[in-house]
Amino acid sequence: MSYLLEPFAYDYMLNAMLISSLIGAVCAFLSTFLMLRGWSLIADALSHATVPGVAVAYMAGLPFALGAFVSGGVAAVAILFIKQRSILKEDVAIGLIFTSFFAAGLFMLSLSPSSVDLQRILMGNILAIAPWDSLQMLIISLITLAFLICYWKDLLLVFFDEQQAWMAGISPNKLKILFFACLSATTLAAMQTVGALLVIAVVVTPGATAYLLSDKFNHIIIISIAIGVLSSLLGTYISYFVDGATGALIVCLQTVCFIGAFIFAPKQGLISSRQRIKQANRSEYA
Repeated sequence: MSYLLEPFAYDYMLNAMLISSLIGAVCAFLSTFLMLRGWSLIADALSHATVPGVAVAYMAGLPFALGAFVSGGVAAVAILFIKQRSILKEDVAIGLIFTSFFAAGLFMLSLSPSSVDLQRILMGNILAIAPWDSLQMLIISLITLAFLICYWKDLLLVFFDEQQAWMAGISPNKLKILFFACLSATTLAAMQTVGALLVIAVVVTPGATAYLLSDKFNHIIIISIAIGVLSSLLGTYISYFVDGATGALIVCLQTVCFIGAFIFAPKQGLISSRQRIKQANRSEYA
């Protein structure tokens, strides 16, 4: 028992478990809306779009968070602008912004490779996070969580039917801008937990798993947050014993949850779907 409780004796482990769980909850909450609208790849675009901002911030001696947030915000606005002002679809706009910003970031890093820790950006390192970064991630998570809790019904209406939202007196553009601002900030926070390469997983997998397990949106939110929190907490805890990458372990646990839901979900699972097909075939032949 003393061996199992050993991680709780270290402040850095307690801090990592707290911050990763909170970020996991916020990412999972955002995940439900992204899945509803089919915007899951936007998280991937924003995570990679922060790379040039990080590079510029380090080269100019500015805070890491400032450059990443500005770069992610510009990318989000650019995606919306291209979609609204052209005939191109969302996936094309996302692909253009994602590749352009990421290529620009890699080019900047190649000019001054010693100024930026590329591995930290791509892989994250929650166990070695500085106190200031922990406070920054805590503030971002709490603000985003407060926004989602206060406006989740309005966001649901906007993401489900914008025309009805206009008729109800809600401004979809305003809410979408605020949502993307929170998504950019949360992506920045999640990057320090799992890195830019894996951040899309923590913003997509919990929501995708929850959608397989329920068809009621309030239940989907609860299930998604539970998956995000528990996988982040357990992933950070287990990483102490296996001495492996914390972010990768968190994503692996979320993937295991998704596979379980994909196979065993009561209504949408693979087994239940096959049973329905068999019953339909039997009734047809009968």
